[in-house]
Amino acid sequence: MSDNFQQGGGSPWGSPPGGGGGNGSGRGPTPPDVDKIIREFQDKIKNFLPGGKSSGTKSLILGLIILAFIWLASGLYRVLPDEQGVVLRFGKFIKTTQPGLNYHIPFPVESVRTPKVTKVNRIDIGFRSERDSGFSSGGGVADVPQESLMLTGDENIVNIDFSVFWVIKDAGNFLFKIQDPQGTVKAAAETAMREVIAKSDIQPILTEGRSKIEIETQEIIQTILDDYESGIQITQVQTQKADPPDQVIDAFRDVQAARADMERSKNEAEAYANDVIPRARGEAQKILQAAEAYKKEVVAKAEGEASRFLSIYNEYKNAKAVTQERMYLETMEKVLADIDKVIIEKNAGSGVVPYLPLPELKKKATN
Repeated sequence: MSDNFQQGGGSPWGSPPGGGGGNGSGRGPTPPDVDKIIREFQDKIKNFLPGGKSSGTKSLILGLIILAFIWLASGLYRVLPDEQGVVLRFGKFIKTTQPGLNYHIPFPVESVRTPKVTKVNRIDIGFRSERDSGFSSGGGVADVPQESLMLTGDENIVNIDFSVFWVIKDAGNFLFKIQDPQGTVKAAAETAMREVIAKSDIQPILTEGRSKIEIETQEIIQTILDDYESGIQITQVQTQKADPPDQVIDAFRDVQAARADMERSKNEAEAYANDVIPRARGEAQKILQAAEAYKKEVVAKAEGEASRFLSIYNEYKNAKAVTQERMYLETMEKVLADIDKVIIEKNAGSGVVPYLPLPELKKKATN
């Protein structure tokens, strides 16, 4: 069809023969060759579609482009809130990434590990649960004497079981600075506990000193792990049991009972002393106050007697006879006050005894 158009004047719209492609005879511009445009477009499509020219090479390139896109997209990865991303480049640690959507150069250039960093791990030292040991001991746990028996500061032996709780603090150090995290934590914990026990007496270990021992042990464990750059954070050390060895526990309990009796007797004695001593002090204070009052009374009385004597002496100097007579009468009044008396007048006449029965008169007056 296009050939016919070309033979007919080169225009599909029927340009007149001999008419130029220009502006001859005032007929306007020549319309575009639509067939040519469509043919060129078809050739371009064939070059990119299978079956066209060089279809094998084009398909390979297209496939490589798709594969490259998929490979690049595989570098996207997600870190969950309880994880921490660790990026490795040809097996070497490069960096850590935080939770969220992240990107790394795809495999085999880089790879990513996402350990759980919020999971609390537990290690038991001195005992094993039935789940861990694989056999039943009747009480739910199996004792491990090689780990639990420790020497105290006062040369006693204590059987102590405890647990260590830890989390991952730095995932990069955790994965590549230590080979056996569980074994490292266990060894550090046992070493720290033995150090603390060796500085303590057995009595506080068995009674009120456990919390202090747990805190000191946790600090020492953390120091050891930080020196190793382990990337581990110790969250808690928990004492499960602290007793004397099984071979001597009965004798130790007898000693504990004797100490309890001693403490009870001591407390009773202190209570008795607290009751008696204040009362004795009160009595002593009462006696001191009475003595002080008696002293003041005697002194005042003596001062009064002295003052009275001085006043009498002054009167005696002024009138000796009168004063002597008065003193004689006062003295005789005191002496004869409680004596039965008979008074006889010496100047009475003879033959008659003048008699004044004072005792009978006194009795009558009393009746």
